[in-house]
Amino acid sequence: MQIHMPNEIFIELIGPVNFYIGMGIQILTALLLGGLVGLDRERKMKSAGIKTNVLICLGACLYTAISLILVTESSNTDISRIPAQIVSGIGFLGAGAIIQSRGHVIGLTTAATIWVVAAIGLTIGAGYPFVAILFTLTILIILKLLNPIYNFIMLEKDNKPYHIEILSHGRVKQQVKQMILHEVNDISQLSEEVVNVETDERILHAYISIHPSRMKFLNKELKAILKVEKVNFYITDYDPTNDD
Repeated sequence: MQIHMPNEIFIELIGPVNFYIGMGIQILTALLLGGLVGLDRERKMKSAGIKTNVLICLGACLYTAISLILVTESSNTDISRIPAQIVSGIGFLGAGAIIQSRGHVIGLTTAATIWVVAAIGLTIGAGYPFVAILFTLTILIILKLLNPIYNFIMLEKDNKPYHIEILSHGRVKQQVKQMILHEVNDISQLSEEVVNVETDERILHAYISIHPSRMKFLNKELKAILKVEKVNFYITDYDPTNDD
């Protein structure tokens, strides 16, 4: 079947516009919105960063837009088939983002983010970029504000002082620092010592105050860092700020 490109394409709030202008709007919107979500994941050092989320958003947008063109070309084409296949394909990417590490399942939030970014691309490709913008803002609010809200609910008076020991092969201090500061406002002390020069084996010590439930979550996140071999944590009475 020969595909004839339509002269116009529908964009919400604008109406029918020139096909190439409409596709340009969709591509730029998918690039921007996918990049915004990817930037948040990149800053949190997740496996699916800017490039991954942009490509997912663009791909879902293009598949959806082309499926709409096929529908206009053939009355026998089912419009729901390509979006359904997009959802199935994204499921494989999401499964790849979920990693089984030392008995702990990690990457569920990243997998869910990949899933909703595909939904953003699908919405843009259907001709509703402004709905996709509202959807993206909602996702960013969830990703950025959920932890502070959770920490507010988990009152500071319930926090416990923890000493965290991290065994690694190579430097992980900056990664650990960023990850901890994403969960708490301050680190009382963060120090690193090399225990084996030949293998570059290091032990990182961190003293923080955090709610026990958040500490369990942070423990899983720290173990997911590539060079980290082992993480130990325990409640301590030691206050490094008053060390004589």
